[in-house]
Amino acid sequence: MLKRKIEKEITAWIGSGDKALLVYGVRQAGKTFIIRECLKNAGCDYVEFNLIRQPEIVSVLESSDSVDDLILKLSLYGEKKITPGETYLFFDEIQRYKEVVTKIKFWVEDGRYQYILSGYLLGVEIVNLRSAPVGYLKSVTMYPLDFEEFIQIFEVSDAVLALLKESFLQKNPVDGLIHTKIMDMFYLYLIIGGMPAAVEKYRASGDINAVIDEHRSVIEQYKLDFTQYEEENRRLVLTRIYDLIPAELNEKNKRFMVADIKKNLRFERVQDSFMWLWKAGVALPVFNVTEPSVPLMLNEKSSLFKLFLSDVGLLTTIYGRATKLKIINKESDLNKGAIYENVIAQELNAHGFPLYYYNSKKIGELDFVLELDGEILPVEVKSGKEYERHSALNKVLSSEGYTGREAIVFTNENVMRTERILYLPVYMVMFIKNDDVEFADISVDRFKI
Repeated sequence: MLKRKIEKEITAWIGSGDKALLVYGVRQAGKTFIIRECLKNAGCDYVEFNLIRQPEIVSVLESSDSVDDLILKLSLYGEKKITPGETYLFFDEIQRYKEVVTKIKFWVEDGRYQYILSGYLLGVEIVNLRSAPVGYLKSVTMYPLDFEEFIQIFEVSDAVLALLKESFLQKNPVDGLIHTKIMDMFYLYLIIGGMPAAVEKYRASGDINAVIDEHRSVIEQYKLDFTQYEEENRRLVLTRIYDLIPAELNEKNKRFMVADIKKNLRFERVQDSFMWLWKAGVALPVFNVTEPSVPLMLNEKSSLFKLFLSDVGLLTTIYGRATKLKIINKESDLNKGAIYENVIAQELNAHGFPLYYYNSKKIGELDFVLELDGEILPVEVKSGKEYERHSALNKVLSSEGYTGREAIVFTNENVMRTERILYLPVYMVMFIKNDDVEFADISVDRFKI
C-alpha cells in the first residue's frame, strides 16, 4: 500500500474528539481508501455511509432533527452497531448533501460520536463547508500523489531521500548515478501522474495503455460532473474551458485567453465558470501579479491567469501517446515546457503555496513567483538545454526594488549555483515547502510597562 502524507493529519485527528473532520479534494485522489486505512490502523470502530450508493441516507440527514433521531435512523442502514463513545460515523460523497455543514455543529456539540466527512469539490457552492464554525470542523485537502509519494513504487530508500534533501539544503550536486535514476523516475511521473488508480495500474502491470485508459475515465467523470451538477447554460462553458487548457498551455505565454472560448467574450461573463473549476480542484489557476513583492496577494490581477490541470498524467494523456513516448525516450524535439510547468504548479499547490506568475513588457515573464519564508522567490522552469538563458530573471534580480536573496531555475541538470541563481533538478521541487515564519518574542510580558 502506498503511504500518503495526509495520513499523519487524519491519524492526528482520530481520538481528538473536539471536531468533525472533512477530507476533500479532486475526484479519484484516494480519499475514501486512506480514511478507511487510517481508521482501521487506529483500531477504530466505524460505520460508513456512501451518499451516492445509499441515496436514502440523504433523506435521513435531511429529516433528522436531533442526534438521537439521526442515530436511530442510521442504525437501520449501517452494517454495524452504533455505540456512543466508540463509533466513528464516516459519511462519504457528501457533495450529495452539502447542507451537512448547517448540522455538523449540533452533532459535534452532542459529544457522543465522532464524524468524518469526505467528498470531492463540486464548484463554489460546496466551499461553504470550509466556512463551518472553526470550533466544529477541521478541513484537510487531499491531492493526487506528489513526486515524493509517487517514487514509493520504486522502493526508493529513506537513505537516498535523505541524501537528495541534504544536496538540496547544502546546494551541492547529487551523485551522478542517483541523479540519473531519479530523473528517469520523474519522466515516468510525467506520463503516469499521481492519480492513485493510474499509479496502481502501472505498478501492477507496467502497461501504459491501462494507465491511459484510467486517465480517460477520470477525465470523462470530470465532464460528467459538469453536466450533473451545473445549470445547462454553464455546462458547455465548463467543458469548453477544460478542453482548452492543454492547447492554451502550448501557446508561447501560456496565459488563458478568454476570447478563445468565444470571440469578444469578456472574463466577467464567464468568471463563475472559472471559479467553479478552480474550487472543484480540476484546474489550477496561476494568477498574474503586477509587482514581485510581498505580499503577493495585494498585487494579484485575478482576470489574468494561466490554467493547469490537477494532474500532469491527465495532461500528457490528452496530448496523446506520441507525447508520452517522446518523454520516455527523452527526445529533444519535444517542447516539454507546458508539461514541466504543470508539474511545478501541481507540486507547489499541494505544498500549500498560492500560485502566481509575473509578466511585464519591460522585464518579461517569470514562470512562478513564490512567497517563501517572508521573502519573494522567483522560479523559472526550463525543460531544454538552454536553461542558463533567463533574461527576465536576470532583470528582476538586478532591479532596485527587488529584495529577495536568490532565485531558482528548475532544470534536467544537477545542482549548480551561480551568484544569486540556484539551478536545481526539477524533481527537487518536492523539497520546496513554506515553513511557518518564526516571530521574535511577542509575549504579553514583553509589553508590560
